Amino acid sequence: MGQYIHYTQEEKERANRVNLEQLMLKQGEILLPAGREKRLGSNHSITIRKNYWYDHATETGGLAIDFVKMYYGKTFSEAMAFLLSEEGVIHVEAEDWEKEKQRKEVLKIPAVSPNRRRLYGYLVKHRKIAPEIVNYFVQKNLLYESCERDKKTGKEYHNAIFVGKDPDGKVQHLHKKGLYSGEKNYKGNQRGSRPEYPFQYRGDGKKVYLFEAPVDLFSYLTLHPDGWKQNSYIALMGVSAKPMLQFLKDRPDVETIVFCLDHDTAGSMATKRLMTELETLEKPYTVEIERPIRKDWNDDLKALSVAEQEWEQDVALSM
Repeated sequence: MGQYIHYTQEEKERANRVNLEQLMLKQGEILLPAGREKRLGSNHSITIRKNYWYDHATETGGLAIDFVKMYYGKTFSEAMAFLLSEEGVIHVEAEDWEKEKQRKEVLKIPAVSPNRRRLYGYLVKHRKIAPEIVNYFVQKNLLYESCERDKKTGKEYHNAIFVGKDPDGKVQHLHKKGLYSGEKNYKGNQRGSRPEYPFQYRGDGKKVYLFEAPVDLFSYLTLHPDGWKQNSYIALMGVSAKPMLQFLKDRPDVETIVFCLDHDTAGSMATKRLMTELETLEKPYTVEIERPIRKDWNDDLKALSVAEQEWEQDVALSM
């Protein structure tokens, strides 16, 4: 058994103020941009910002001490010793992270681009989404192309904006995806977005389909276009249970949940976890699982598009 070490409150606060972004870079971790946060390259469900972290898969988070305990499997004493020994790692000033913790973000809606050329180029040409699917969501004001200008550099940026609304039609969530080919595009949720109301379509039927991202949702509708408007579809923006639980609260008439997450280990684990969440509810639901053949629905859609093109070429050559 390890020797007990008493740490003062000041030492605990100092350990919790370690900048996790700097710490993870020092440990050789790859950080991916995710809005104002950074996503861990080794675990895409975990985002960090300054000395805060959040695991979108388990819906848990906190400060630096809890992160080191969770991520590295250390005890409290081991985590404290590790954090306090990290020389050269930036510490977040106490007043900074207190302000950050108390900040109430206001959802700001980005300006609309004068045309949708990049939006259709990305979704239809690159992602192979059916134009009629894109047209429908654009007409319903659930999808548009933004035109935003960087205040410092003056550079213009265009993003696909996937709009999430509550049952009253009020915009509550905005997901942004960069529309530039050949670059590492921005992807993330707009500050102030409410995670329980992400991009979704609500039909009158009693069945709801769950996806990880909007492009997965669009790809599925392109592959299964018959009568899709009668059902409901939600892009979880990851694998959080909040959108599912909120939707079921808003729609007590729904009877069947169809899980359409990625065909990989993470998708399988997320499906099991979300099914466990359903078991905590008083109402029994019928559960169905649909998996793409490849990793995700867009991979299936693009593979089908290639196969159709090759078939058309073979037919043309045989004539």
